[in-house]
Amino acid sequence: MRIGLLGTGPWAGWVHAPALAAHPGVDFAGVWGRRPEAAATLAEEHGVTAYGTVEELLADVDAVSIALPPEVQAGYAVRAAEAGRHLLLDKPVAATVADAAAVADAARRAEVASVVFFTLRFGDPHADWLAEQAATDGWFTARADWLGSVFTTDSPYAASVWRRDKGALWDVGPHALSILLPILGDVEQLTAARGPGDTVHLVLRHAAGASSTVTLSLTAPPEAAVDGVAVELRGSAGPARMPGRSEHPTAAFGRAIDALLGAAGGAGAHPCDVEFGLRVVEVLAAAEAALDGR
Repeated sequence: MRIGLLGTGPWAGWVHAPALAAHPGVDFAGVWGRRPEAAATLAEEHGVTAYGTVEELLADVDAVSIALPPEVQAGYAVRAAEAGRHLLLDKPVAATVADAAAVADAARRAEVASVVFFTLRFGDPHADWLAEQAATDGWFTARADWLGSVFTTDSPYAASVWRRDKGALWDVGPHALSILLPILGDVEQLTAARGPGDTVHLVLRHAAGASSTVTLSLTAPPEAAVDGVAVELRGSAGPARMPGRSEHPTAAFGRAIDALLGAAGGAGAHPCDVEFGLRVVEVLAAAEAALDGR
């Protein structure tokens, strides 16, 4: 499978490009970016083509890996799907429900495979831990904390316009939902409240009857963000805590590439496809509306 990369930002350079270049099952065809000079630099780093237009890239690949802001990603994902190209997308799929639905509709009509990269869903040992908990009955409640210090340190993502605009709810909220929904079921009811900075607190009622609480922030003090990612479940089987992270995200992205290859090769839709990505956006939008009193 020939895969082209759309995007040249920090995440594209740190995760997408090196994982595509290292994967033995794909041919990393090249890069397109909204800044031609950045595309040329990233392409040269990996010895691939810097495409001048998206159309040129789409004509030369079987699939696209997209590392663009969500409000930009959606439009390019629709164009790629309409061209018959498989989709390897980042979370969130889009910044609005309408745009996420457009991506899902385009993928459905074109019958292309899709995978949305929720990092921990492809992480080791997180994927195995999640599968074990999803197969366990009797969960009563859960809590998920995703505390980051993106806006309180010199993080390369601090300059991200979309993260400043949408905040922790849309940046790290998808990660929390990607873990909770497969275990506890879909969200049937939610409430939301704001905390300091961009901090958001959610209370969720799930289809299986359990409830969960979620705390999200990108403005936590650096000291508060140490080991700031945690998920704990409690039920009739006792407590279960998600293991900590121990690998570079390129390893998880490599497994996302494996998942796309499998889905495109006839293995069936992946659990993290654009339909799941759409549902996550719907929950985020509902939380945003609750925060705004709508």
